[in-house]
Amino acid sequence: MWSIGVAVYFVAVIFRTSLGVAGLDAVDRFHVNASALSTFSILQLLVYAGMQIPVGLLVDRLGTKRVLSIGAVLFTAGQLGFAFSPSYGMALGSRALLGCGDAMTFISVLRLGTRWFPARRGPLVAQLAALAGMAGNLVSTLVLARLLHGLGWTPAFAGSALAGAVVLVLTLLFLEDHPEGHEPQPSPHRGAVYVRRQIAAAWREPGTRLGLWVHFTTQFPAMVFLLLWGLPFLVQAQGLSRATAGELLTLVVLSNMVIGLVYGQLVARHHAARLPLALGTVGATATVWAATLACPGDRAPMWLLVVLCAVLGACGPASMLGFDFARPANPPERQGTASGITNMGGFTASMTMLLAIGVLLDATGDNYTAAFSAVFVLQALGVSQILRLRGQAARRERERLVASRVETVHVPA
Repeated sequence: MWSIGVAVYFVAVIFRTSLGVAGLDAVDRFHVNASALSTFSILQLLVYAGMQIPVGLLVDRLGTKRVLSIGAVLFTAGQLGFAFSPSYGMALGSRALLGCGDAMTFISVLRLGTRWFPARRGPLVAQLAALAGMAGNLVSTLVLARLLHGLGWTPAFAGSALAGAVVLVLTLLFLEDHPEGHEPQPSPHRGAVYVRRQIAAAWREPGTRLGLWVHFTTQFPAMVFLLLWGLPFLVQAQGLSRATAGELLTLVVLSNMVIGLVYGQLVARHHAARLPLALGTVGATATVWAATLACPGDRAPMWLLVVLCAVLGACGPASMLGFDFARPANPPERQGTASGITNMGGFTASMTMLLAIGVLLDATGDNYTAAFSAVFVLQALGVSQILRLRGQAARRERERLVASRVETVHVPA
């Protein structure tokens, strides 16, 4: 059951990241500049981030199967529309539709994991789900890029849309929300009052807010690199061929997959490792980016670009740690809402950085060093919030753990 949900997420990530290998082609097809190109991804992420809390509420209310099915219909329609878009405006609308469907996938998969696996496996299951998403990114980088340059824009994007139809059929025919006999307690729904209470209760938990800021601070450097600006940076700023740049983007994905398994195992065995791993990833990312941008002549040596891409691979697994702060802070009936709040963090940061890089490139005459320096501003903001909230979240988590032990002791045999 979990694998069906993960398959939907896998396809959604292929569609989400497909623009990352088609950015330069999109410039030629729609005759746009850097700011307009970044608008594709910004709009897609704006819709994605804005949908997170509504999707979390929908998952808590409607269940995984219905939400995943709606998501598959929307992101498949968006990918198909993008394939046949004759104008920039229609292409923008298609990416927005794709972002809407994509927004419904990951929270649903997290919820599916909590229903089909024991709680102690939560960190590893979440990292494995993210791993499947990165495999989708790998398909986009390797397969879709070749189709795009071999067959052309419309056949490549229209052909990839068939994968959306396949996972939709699988979801409708075979997916179940939970094991038989483990139906969750129905949650009362009182319209807007219920929605406000769900959101307010989740937000009051320091663990939810800490999860949001961990996700915010760790995810965006790799997301921005893979989603849009990595290929132009490597080709235009670093003078690499498209083939070599594609190999480096693939390294980011492969590194993500390996590090995701390591982080998942570490956190499952040592819960206290969450914050050191998150802050360590931020520090390593900032250090390698600073070294790359500070190279004389604006050209970094190949070994440093390899290190940069390998370190960026840790950003995705580190962002998953945000859910490991939010999950124990909220009861089962609020998991979807809390996950939605957490998931907003990284995508809000990514959307902001995509816009900032595009604007700075246009303002500085394609000075990638100045444009990518904006990364450090968001990292500093995120780290300050993490340090502010870590004590509150740790105290609240200890209180909840003590309370659960007391309840267990007093339960009659």
